[in-house]
Amino acid sequence: MSLLLDSFWRAVAYCLHPRVIGLSLLPLLAMIALAAGLGYFFWDNAVNTVFMWLESTAWLASLAHWLQDIGMGSLKNVLAPLLVIFAITPLLVVLVLFFVAVLMTPALVKLVGRRRFPDLERKRGASFLHSALWSLGSTLVAMVALLVSVPLWLIPPLILVLPPLIWGWLTYRVMTFDALSEHASGEERRLVFQGHRHRLLVMGIATGYLGAAPSVVWASGAMFAVAFPILIPVAIWIYTLVFAFSSLWFTHYCLAALQQLRGAPADAPPEPALIPG
Repeated sequence: MSLLLDSFWRAVAYCLHPRVIGLSLLPLLAMIALAAGLGYFFWDNAVNTVFMWLESTAWLASLAHWLQDIGMGSLKNVLAPLLVIFAITPLLVVLVLFFVAVLMTPALVKLVGRRRFPDLERKRGASFLHSALWSLGSTLVAMVALLVSVPLWLIPPLILVLPPLIWGWLTYRVMTFDALSEHASGEERRLVFQGHRHRLLVMGIATGYLGAAPSVVWASGAMFAVAFPILIPVAIWIYTLVFAFSSLWFTHYCLAALQQLRGAPADAPPEPALIPG
């Protein structure tokens, strides 16, 4: 338990590191830049296309007339831009989160390894392709498990248990592998998985519940359409911070477990200050 708590507070502290904060802001900046570029080239055509579709749809035309009758006809002009935003945002989110997954985890593993475990030998037991295939396979298994378990979600308590358990399993599988891919051999990685499976699963479930926080902001953006363009970038940033914390927690835990497995001395060299200066 001491290793679990020690890696937890270290992950919290590392979230204040300027490099981690910078990495957490990169996806937000990428989303803004991508949205601005798409808006510059395609916004007018997309809004006009949606507006013509609204005009040609019978029940939507009736709704527009009803809004006009009650003095809220201007809402018709707002509906088309909002529909375009609602449609494009999921695509932007997927692209940004892919960017986070590909770039952030390796950077955070290197940060922790350089600062806390500079003498830990890097055996490079997994390549980028191996890691990608492991993540893809684990994700497919989790998706199948989710689909199979959907009927059980109708039983009230299970909907609060099964999805977090499945996502927790997926998180621990993917993040443990990524945290060890640079430093551990294949045999060492297998031993860490076996020896720490239950604690790693607890970490995965805990970070899975933390990952629900952006969904609250996302839902608020869906409920309050006017604030949608503001709340969704906030949700992306929160998700990125949760992702950074999760990656740091698993990295600290797994590298410390690997160090113990190799029989390294308990008294590791002191870490440099998190915030320079």
